[in-house]
Amino acid sequence: MTTRQSPTVRRRRLGAELRKRREHAGITLEFVAERMECSQSKISRIETGHSSVTSRDVRDMLTIYNTPADEVDVLVEIAKEARQKGWWHPYSSVLVGAYVGLEAAASSIRAYEQQVVPGLLQSADYAEAMIRGAWPDWDEEAIMNRVRVRMGRQSLLTRQDDAIRFQVVLDESVVSRPVGGDEVMRDQLRLLAEAASWPNVTLQVLPFEAGPHAGMDGTFAILEFPEPGDSDVVYAENATGGLFLEKNDELGKYTKIFENIRRAALSPEESAELIAQLAEEPLWKSRPRGFESI
Repeated sequence: MTTRQSPTVRRRRLGAELRKRREHAGITLEFVAERMECSQSKISRIETGHSSVTSRDVRDMLTIYNTPADEVDVLVEIAKEARQKGWWHPYSSVLVGAYVGLEAAASSIRAYEQQVVPGLLQSADYAEAMIRGAWPDWDEEAIMNRVRVRMGRQSLLTRQDDAIRFQVVLDESVVSRPVGGDEVMRDQLRLLAEAASWPNVTLQVLPFEAGPHAGMDGTFAILEFPEPGDSDVVYAENATGGLFLEKNDELGKYTKIFENIRRAALSPEESAELIAQLAEEPLWKSRPRGFESI
């Protein structure tokens, strides 16, 4: 598999290497910050991959750690690559750039969605309707920029050589709510039915009759990477963007949650059949609008 070039992942990798060398040298964050004449929080953010770092800072840090010259050159090169801008950078004001960067480098994603079709499987019309509904105060340019990014991300599923593996469980509410109206939603359901047949996509529906389930706390995605040194990441969504979780116990918890959700869901075959049926006989057509007068 070809390693995808993502500055976000390279930044995480560089930070992990810098932290490992600092700890091996027995040096504290406080000592490094003092020598670098900066705050401890800056060093911490570099080590966790949340901040970019200049080549000069990398050299200075590695000098403090007494790192061999050949290793310094390798890490400085990674630092240069980590400062490059991803294809999504022009749209950074309307998306969570860190997630898109990690997604671009992932080899597989396992996801649970409660309310909407995941971005990797949205039609353009569905995406536009969803964004307009979720952010009614956005101007036209911001809305269409976000739609363009969403459509661009979908190439991850259709690459010829290294298409991402995508395993997703959709709550039944996702395929029951007519986002964009009848025609748009029917087209979206047909797209889901088609995607369910792709060899790198596994799609399941968690039916209402499943009752209480392990994923009721919210939507999340587990991203895995092809390089052994790049640890998995959980992205848990919330109203302000989301939270990245990387600790082993957190990864273990969400992996268990996903497996429990997957087991409670319909099989991929049953799910594809249900989605195809809903495209022809949608639930919103058979249910009365509003409540009957008492």
